[in-house]
Amino acid sequence: MSLHHRPVRLPALLALLALAGCAPGDSEARVDPPPTPPAAVAGFCAALHEDLPETVAGLARTPTEPESGLTAAWGGSAIVLRCGIPKPPKMADPEQEGVHVNGVAWLLEKLPDGGFRFTTGMRKAYTEVRVDKEHATDAGMLVGLSTAVARTVPEGISSY
Repeated sequence: MSLHHRPVRLPALLALLALAGCAPGDSEARVDPPPTPPAAVAGFCAALHEDLPETVAGLARTPTEPESGLTAAWGGSAIVLRCGIPKPPKMADPEQEGVHVNGVAWLLEKLPDGGFRFTTGMRKAYTEVRVDKEHATDAGMLVGLSTAVARTVPEGISSY
């Protein structure tokens, strides 16, 4: 997959994400943390966790169950982040779509339920963000998350 050559086309991304209205989700999200990553990856994830925004796409950050420094959520389970995941197999597929937002490359996958999964590439830790179809309306979501990733997870290739 060649993520490092595709600039974000905001109108295209907006059209892709403009699926439905935005409403608050549940007060808590069930998020399974990824398997325990290597110490260096866990350190990047801890830094990211501390730097994540309090709101994403107008949704407030909510607790995750179980509580973990590798996960975060906004609007209940509307937007869910997991840091330190193993390299997704689809990263090797040159046909996969990808975008760049604020210097961060993202693999873009539409999910069978109508939501989206975005996974960082070209970083020392892989971070996955899932957005349900009801809340995939704001391209600004990736802007705030990309800013936090760019500040806390160095560029490079994760060995995990």
